[in-house]
Amino acid sequence: MADPRYEAIVGLEVHVQLRTRTKLFCGDLVEHGVPPNTHVCPVCLGLPGALPALNERAVELAVLAALGLGSTVKERSTFDRKHYSYPDLPKGYQITQHDEPLATGGYLLLPDADGGKPGAVRIRRVHLEEDTGRSLHDRVPGATALDFNRAGAPLVEIVTEPDLRSPEGARTFLGRLKQVLEYVGASDCRMEEAHLRVDANVSLRSGGEGPSGVRTEIKNLNSFSGVERALRFEIERQERVLASGGAVEPVTLLWDPVRGEARPLRAKEESADYRYLPEPDLPTLTVSPGWLKRIRNSLPELPDARAARFVRDYSLDPGHAGVLTATRELADYYEQVARRTDPREAATWAMGDVLAAAGAQGSSLDRFRVRPADLAELIELRAAGIVSRPVARQVFARMVETGKPAAQIVGEEGLQRVDETGAVESWVDEAVREHPGEAARYRAGETRLLEFFVGEVMRRSGGRVDPQRARDLLTEKLEEG
Repeated sequence: MADPRYEAIVGLEVHVQLRTRTKLFCGDLVEHGVPPNTHVCPVCLGLPGALPALNERAVELAVLAALGLGSTVKERSTFDRKHYSYPDLPKGYQITQHDEPLATGGYLLLPDADGGKPGAVRIRRVHLEEDTGRSLHDRVPGATALDFNRAGAPLVEIVTEPDLRSPEGARTFLGRLKQVLEYVGASDCRMEEAHLRVDANVSLRSGGEGPSGVRTEIKNLNSFSGVERALRFEIERQERVLASGGAVEPVTLLWDPVRGEARPLRAKEESADYRYLPEPDLPTLTVSPGWLKRIRNSLPELPDARAARFVRDYSLDPGHAGVLTATRELADYYEQVARRTDPREAATWAMGDVLAAAGAQGSSLDRFRVRPADLAELIELRAAGIVSRPVARQVFARMVETGKPAAQIVGEEGLQRVDETGAVESWVDEAVREHPGEAARYRAGETRLLEFFVGEVMRRSGGRVDPQRARDLLTEKLEEG
């Protein structure tokens, strides 16, 4: 329970691995799950005489990320060396952008911000840097092993202003950030592969005004739930310290998800501790106006704008539009269906059967067997009365299994709706005759049993009867008895 005497001040530093084939300053592959030290070379190992060469595709993706956040991309930015002595940093320094970052400014709007009111989380800076290697503590008994496959992987670091006020708000922000980065194609954001990692800075201030207190930092959080839990832990810890008359120490903390606690790692570093100096082996990065314009023109429609358009153009409920634009993949799939058939019916199928079937298969929608044109055909068959709604779902399941179009399945398996009065009346008669007890109860006033009889008729017909037609004939049959 938060102490109402204090307000949390939270800022995030989000490290995102860019979606490139090779590393930031060399030609080694960026590949997850390969044996340790498979993709290494003199450049990413920092061997004497090896010189970095900047990956243009990484710059392009970083610019896309910045533009997606509304940041201002600088025509001129520079690289610096950030020094610290960790075993997984082979050069003894990290190449990053400190003095002149790639982009500044921008924001992300949170519809449900802290306190339940919309609000913007401002972006302070967006810059490029290389990743470090990994220390492995479970490979060699009594020792630490080093894997440098990740060393030199391209990162974009996104630093927010301290605009967040709660762990829940931080989690919401990260979800929105991930959505934007995936939309623009800057990163896959696979957190299980450490593509998105977070350092969280937190301090408290009394009474909700005035300067914030001493700031601590929680390092290397690799899940949204971990960020939320770690912030809650640290906020409550600082509240206890201040309430007891103590002073919060400026420390860097490491989150232990098993124990559910953050423990001190070291004293918190400041800029002077890193001994920044200009990177002498890389020239100034210049983004020409023409190149920037080309990248800006390649930006896709962003989630908020697309959701608003879905509401406007397809008459969708805002909540449904939000679901359908949660990922660019789903939004693209839905829109291809909606352009061919009833948009609202398309939304029902996309949010329900399509997501469920793709999730059960573990399939992305670009490899999903039911293509948008085929789903639109099924919806049209249903609208034309050729198949009933229950049969449409049977047909969809067969489409998922076989990849065949709807009309072919309906024809091959004889699933067309049956409208012949004689056939429908025969199923109605069977349902009533075989359930005399339920028929008597219906006639005695239990009219809700009508749906039981409808179900019986649908079962006998294999779902090929229009439920309303069955309902009408059943009502006549039961009431005449």
